[in-house]
Amino acid sequence: MLFITTASLGQIVKDKSNAMLLDFSNENQISTSLPVIEWIYPRVEYTNSQENRIMIEASVSSSIPLKTVTVVISKGENGKTIGTKAAELDDKFNLKIDLSIFVIDGENWIEIIAENEEGGIVSDHRSVRVGMDAISDAVMIDRKDYALLVATNKYDNWNDLVNPIYDAESIAEELRTVYGFEVEILKDAEQNEVMTKLREYAQRKYKPQDQLFIFFAGHGIYDEVFGEGFLVAKNSIKNDVSKNTYISHNRIRNNINNIPCEHIFLAMDVCFGGTFDPVLASNRATVYEDIDDQAYLVKKLSKKTRKYLTSGGKEYVSDGIRGSHSPFAKSMLEALKTKGGPDRILILDEIKLYMERLQTTPRFGGFAEDEKGSDFVFVAK
Repeated sequence: MLFITTASLGQIVKDKSNAMLLDFSNENQISTSLPVIEWIYPRVEYTNSQENRIMIEASVSSSIPLKTVTVVISKGENGKTIGTKAAELDDKFNLKIDLSIFVIDGENWIEIIAENEEGGIVSDHRSVRVGMDAISDAVMIDRKDYALLVATNKYDNWNDLVNPIYDAESIAEELRTVYGFEVEILKDAEQNEVMTKLREYAQRKYKPQDQLFIFFAGHGIYDEVFGEGFLVAKNSIKNDVSKNTYISHNRIRNNINNIPCEHIFLAMDVCFGGTFDPVLASNRATVYEDIDDQAYLVKKLSKKTRKYLTSGGKEYVSDGIRGSHSPFAKSMLEALKTKGGPDRILILDEIKLYMERLQTTPRFGGFAEDEKGSDFVFVAK
């Protein structure tokens, strides 16, 4: 057993990440450099477990020597303290926490509190629901799914296309009416408009189980000198050697990863889309386990998701015939229209089955902070 009961730790100001408490009567505290807490597992703020014994991993770093680092487990956010554990400070500047702890059924509030020798205090927490009863209630009623679709038909300096906006509108309608997504379409946008819209989504507040689907359709290019792919905006200049008027895959990858939504799925129906990830991912999502639908959703929504699906590798892909969808969009729509089958849960592996029929094989994988076993789920109403 982990727990050693100790005296009260006092009042700590709590927030979603690295909350801090400073005593302004102490002049040294006001200018102190605060410790930094980084969770390794559980990675996301709210998670679930069928087992009462779980592992927690985190690191604490500080430029000022650490005075104390304590793990506190409580019954819920404001509930009774179950137990505490003071860490041994072998290294007062870099501490690794790696513990196996016993938690009770229901909600457990696991908090790490770090104080340096100048009195600066930070805390960070994770909430873990335990037991099948807790899991059955864990899919939040107020969770939301969002979709941003960026489609370009008309170009200032490139040949116009016929299907991107039609494809985006058809996919948007399916997402809105069948899966309950809140949908926005950005049409024929210039480079600055696209980046401004992504910034807008990065400034939004998301709940832990919210999901964001981002879709790009239009021209794409690959620059052999830079060794990178680019999205072509409405105002991209065709002979722009520096590619300053384009949107690089690297920029898209970083900006989307930094959107504070735990579950993001990016689909790109553009030429050379497969060059989005510098190392094309080969890992497959975890197959559907034989568990209750609700428990399955909870499991998937407890892992940080950064997945991408592109309409080909390092090659040109077809825009399709006017009014009949691009091959990529057609396959995406066919998958969405299945509603995920009897369970009404469509997962990425099921979408991939439809994509594998295409002449140019799409690329699928994870990027940036994607967690192993994560998934993006489309839940039909």
